[in-house]
Amino acid sequence: MELNPWAVAGLVLVALVTYYLGHHSSRSATSTHDFLVARRTVRSRRNAAAISGEYLSAASFLGVAGIVLKDGADATWYPIGFTAGYLALMLFVAAPLRRSGAYTLPDFVEMRLGSLGLRRFATAFAVFIGILYMVPQLQGAGLTLGEIVPGAPAWAGAVVVTVLVGANVMFGGMRAITLVQAFQYWLKLFAIAVPTFVLCMVFFAGGGPAGMRSLGAPAPPVFPKDTTVSVKTNVTVKVNTETYFYAYGEIDDGPARGAAHWSPAVPHKVASGTTLKFAAGTPVPVVSDIPATNDTWLHPASGKITDLLQTYSLIFALFLGTMGLPHVLVRFYTNPDGRSARRTTVHVLLLLGLFYLFPTMLGALARMYVPQLLVTGDTDAAVLMLPSALLPGLPGQLLGAIVAAGAFAAFLSSSSGLLMSVAGVVFTDLLPGRIRDFRVATVLVALCPLALTFLVRTEDLSLSIGITFALAASTFSPLLLLGIWWRKLSWPGAMAGMIAGGGSVLAALIYDTVCGYTGTVPPWWTVQPALISVPAAFLVTYVVSRLTRSGRPELVNDIMLRLHAPDPLGLVQDRVVARFGQVDDKARTGRGRHRKA
Repeated sequence: MELNPWAVAGLVLVALVTYYLGHHSSRSATSTHDFLVARRTVRSRRNAAAISGEYLSAASFLGVAGIVLKDGADATWYPIGFTAGYLALMLFVAAPLRRSGAYTLPDFVEMRLGSLGLRRFATAFAVFIGILYMVPQLQGAGLTLGEIVPGAPAWAGAVVVTVLVGANVMFGGMRAITLVQAFQYWLKLFAIAVPTFVLCMVFFAGGGPAGMRSLGAPAPPVFPKDTTVSVKTNVTVKVNTETYFYAYGEIDDGPARGAAHWSPAVPHKVASGTTLKFAAGTPVPVVSDIPATNDTWLHPASGKITDLLQTYSLIFALFLGTMGLPHVLVRFYTNPDGRSARRTTVHVLLLLGLFYLFPTMLGALARMYVPQLLVTGDTDAAVLMLPSALLPGLPGQLLGAIVAAGAFAAFLSSSSGLLMSVAGVVFTDLLPGRIRDFRVATVLVALCPLALTFLVRTEDLSLSIGITFALAASTFSPLLLLGIWWRKLSWPGAMAGMIAGGGSVLAALIYDTVCGYTGTVPPWWTVQPALISVPAAFLVTYVVSRLTRSGRPELVNDIMLRLHAPDPLGLVQDRVVARFGQVDDKARTGRGRHRKA
């Protein structure tokens, strides 16, 4: 790709606006109550936009289109699950969680079960989930910058995002990032909707390069024009027909310096640094685990029982994982009351449902116009490359700039929420609790995912985040659902359930990683373990709670009344008010109050 100056300008503009909004909002952050929960004054509409901006991460903006390009019909479960998770959150968790008066997820755990040890255990999982989720955001930032500025190192985008996000969170906390995230949702919606409308109009008008094969053709997609593919990592590909091309580098464990030929009988290896040249009309080779033909791509997975189990496991992870993500839950602590929290969730459902229409359509267009991504498996770049593929010249560059700006906003908003939630947990549980301690926590937490970005392999963004959802669904989801709706839950039962569920996911993740390095084909449950880990977590929690009655809090009836009593009764009160500042301190809340929405 060539340098797109408009895209560079778009990234700079997004960075400047993000910093300005964060700096402007941070001037009214004067207490730890501001930093942690924005004084619980964020109304439902603004909070819904902020939650949507935070939630629409790299997996949503780039990953959904990329996985639709790869997997077709099976990939539609991702946008469905990402959205449907908020339905469960609205029905079962949002209002009681706000009525708890907690500041963080571990704080709620201690309030409900009265165990400091369980709180510390929950802290460890909350920090781990937050950091694990933040790594793909930084990797996505590196991918975006590399597509816009050819030759830019992968770490450059990660560093820029870390510095910007760290500055906003460090100096303004929740109050600073609320306005930033609300603005970035509408920016992302504009950045994905406008290019989708324009590209669809070009497609239906018969524009774009000639020679491409429609999705209705059962054969493999073809290159619409002469195409050069640079392979950056070792890949194994397969072809559906006899394929002739030129290769320079190493293929099939041997040197290649010109004309080459692949047959469909066996898979073929391509080494890192190899350049492949295909003539227009050549069927596209695809990475070995991708559907090779369009008729396979358009239909759900084969009738194998393992494919069905993996699909149900994905549904489990996405539907229940949302309510266990610390950076999602922390935003509901900022609502004035439980009713406002539930209304916020309704608005979020509408905003997310609207957004996810667009990356799905872009993924389908990408299979026709940028099929070269199927050769390398680098399908997360589909949204970034599609505008210039359909509209060469200045129009394509302008659309590409809009998309790049939206992608950069996605990394900034999600990273802001993740950094805020994890820094808040570290601040309240591991440090004394002063404002300067919050800033120290922010720096420490920001450095961890940045370091991991250099160590962890870049995988498909949606797939890697899917593991994070599985971990959240297997640890905090059972604890929240049973803690809110079952009075007989005990702290040993909750801890045993988190160990069983979280341990299952981590074991699957480790085994899958080992298989990736050894070349072994991993079983389905290592990729999507939630179908096993979530029921195991619920079952262990229930059984152990039944056996450990002494681990139930003495005032459980009072706690349950506080969680479920209507807001007008006035039973809600913040925890540890003396530590975090008085809520009704008029002298300090007079300026910078969130506007009612």
